[in-house]
Amino acid sequence: MTIPWRAVAARSASLLLRYPDDTVLAALPLILDVLPGLPAEVGTPLHTVARHRLGTGTRELQAEYVELFDFRRRCALHLTYYTCGDTRRRGEALANVAAVYKAAGLEVVDGELPDHLPALLDLAAADAAGGSGWRLLREYRVGLDLLATALERSLYRHAIQAVRAMLPPAGPAELAAAARLARAGPPQEQVGLEPYGLVDTTGGRR
Repeated sequence: MTIPWRAVAARSASLLLRYPDDTVLAALPLILDVLPGLPAEVGTPLHTVARHRLGTGTRELQAEYVELFDFRRRCALHLTYYTCGDTRRRGEALANVAAVYKAAGLEVVDGELPDHLPALLDLAAADAAGGSGWRLLREYRVGLDLLATALERSLYRHAIQAVRAMLPPAGPAELAAAARLARAGPPQEQVGLEPYGLVDTTGGRR
């Protein structure tokens, strides 16, 4: 059975946006093998990130990743943060996203929150027929757009470019919402994220 190209692309993007540990880096040759079969607007930017990872030392990659995604909230890979901030509304959003995983018979791995972009991409890849992962990515498109802006000087911007290319173009309402959030930033109320607690984007990496 042929795997749909979007499922291949989503899984490749997930791995390229994950912390570069030995397991993730071991998948690079396979990723590079499958990328030529993807549409150019998706495969080319993912190839750029894959080649960067292949040609850079592990420690350098890990330090780069931690500095970018763990220490800079504006580069958070947790998509509900952009629209909900650290508010009780975020707790509700996380619970809703977690329910989608449960309905698909899947779990978030590595102790991540359910809105972690690589996890959402894995959901999209595994549930290509049902489409729930793709629906969530479209629902939180504003976060992707803001993340792309935050990463404009990072090589990882290419991975976000590829993810956005897998989705329908942003509509006027999404563009307006992204502009508002870019000006004002996420909401700041620091309560109400049970059962998940406040986000620790470091994942324990130091």
